[in-house]
Amino acid sequence: MPSDSAKTSKLGIDHHIVLVVFQGTKLLDVAGPLQVFQDARDTQGNHAYRITLASVTGGSIETDTCISLDTVSLSSLLGEPIQTVLVSGGAVALEFAENEPLQQGLRSLAESAERISSICTGAFILAAGGYLSGRKATTHWMHCHALSQKEKTTQVNPDAIFVVDGNLWTSAGVSSGIDMALAMVEKDLGRPEALRLARVLVLYLKRPGGQTQFSTHLQRQLTLADDDLDRLLAWIDENLALTLSVEQLAERAHMSGRNFSRVFTNKTGITPAAYVEQRRVEDACRLLEDEDMPLKTICSLVGFRSEETLRRVFQKSKGVPPSSYAARFGRSKE
Repeated sequence: MPSDSAKTSKLGIDHHIVLVVFQGTKLLDVAGPLQVFQDARDTQGNHAYRITLASVTGGSIETDTCISLDTVSLSSLLGEPIQTVLVSGGAVALEFAENEPLQQGLRSLAESAERISSICTGAFILAAGGYLSGRKATTHWMHCHALSQKEKTTQVNPDAIFVVDGNLWTSAGVSSGIDMALAMVEKDLGRPEALRLARVLVLYLKRPGGQTQFSTHLQRQLTLADDDLDRLLAWIDENLALTLSVEQLAERAHMSGRNFSRVFTNKTGITPAAYVEQRRVEDACRLLEDEDMPLKTICSLVGFRSEETLRRVFQKSKGVPPSSYAARFGRSKE
């Protein structure tokens, strides 16, 4: 029997979302967007979406965790009005990309769907079906090169959280499916409902840095093996309001300034000063999005010496001044 999440149809709900899964699918690829869509409400407070979990054969589908999902068969949805088709990902998605029954079922849904989308490596399933030909797309950063090689007419963006090209939506790795789901809610139901969901689920409506796939401090956790340097970077993240000159950081690392700069740049691919600046801009973004405070206060919290310095650095990094960023993404626009 399909789970409750596959039976959320209610009178008045006219946006039908089908989440396509397969054996070994990554659970978070499904559960993250599913929670967003399940919690979305229309202006009357009713469920805004009807959600169906579907697979080739229907029945129980084992995910990459100890949790299984109850699904209906793709063939059972023939003739059903479907607005959004969302293909999940996971390591096995690359294998299922060549699964003809899956592709045939997907084609039957996509023919009438208003929007087709993928999470993470689900993009390879869409690519195998021809949906990415001549389009813009993204996938997990580890697989972007492979996707661009497989589908040479696709413009793959390795830095994007998600990419929208007409009715085609693709997202990056795993948790970015939640970002994309929130963006779909914003498009379907408006910014206030997307903001409400983001706050209830304790999420960013837009991650700091706009379309950056993972922030500076997350990226260095992936690339650094030096525990001492990693601890220093964690300390920087927690003390952005301090001066944080190269000399002071070098002293904290028990190194000479020249040697510290060399080691830091070799390990991170960025100079100490540039790293500190990027982190300050990211924190400024977070404060502009989540708080209603004067720019002068934000300067003191993130370590910029003056409002003019913040404006200059922010404009260079984001392409817009802080005031424009706050107007677009800030709480005042709720």
